[in-house]
Amino acid sequence: MLFEELQVDITDSSDVEFLDSDRTCTPAWLIRPTCAAHAGAASLAECRDLCEWFGVERRRATIHHWYQAYAEYYDQDFTAEPDRVAVDEKQIQLENQQKAWLYAAIDVDTKVVLHARLSWHRGRDPPEEFLDELKEKHRVSDAEFLVDGMGYLTALARTDLSGDLNYTDRNIVEKLFQTYTMRIERFHETWNGSQASAERWLTAYTAYYNHHRSHQALDNQPPVEALKQRGSI
Repeated sequence: MLFEELQVDITDSSDVEFLDSDRTCTPAWLIRPTCAAHAGAASLAECRDLCEWFGVERRRATIHHWYQAYAEYYDQDFTAEPDRVAVDEKQIQLENQQKAWLYAAIDVDTKVVLHARLSWHRGRDPPEEFLDELKEKHRVSDAEFLVDGMGYLTALARTDLSGDLNYTDRNIVEKLFQTYTMRIERFHETWNGSQASAERWLTAYTAYYNHHRSHQALDNQPPVEALKQRGSI
């Protein structure tokens, strides 16, 4: 099932596009789905077991190295021009009772996650910084932003963007938060307590979500494929 969803050809032994070198000489067709599996659902131990199922023994540290390369490779590798964008933030808890704020923006129509980042404080500045970063990544100047509070309308105005209060269509960002936090609660140990590690994990999971995770509302396609079909990429 995993290989079918990721469209991996197990006879392909070419180099891995996101890994400059792999001293373990692991087959490329196994590295790719192992990284996607860790991003999507599996722990490092479960990924190790996956490799062993195919007769390949690898340490968790090795798989974690693959995964970090996966995250860096897929860090914003496309530019979108969405019509409607839902944006919001949510407080999350990391290890050792550490609190952080997760900011996210998602294309309402194609389900593509346009940007996601962590902030260790909340206030006027983080939303504006997040929106400025979003403008650098994507063509959102003409997009309609769907928000749930006056604070975000102020942030939009300060960043030369426009939007409206919306409590229905913007719920897609709440569902995204649920997806993120379910993954965080199970695998918080992979964050290693550092902001850099947390940001890399967030990038890798967002890459998996956009490029590999199928959505029933998109005819079981991943969001990036839907974006391409709409000509918004």
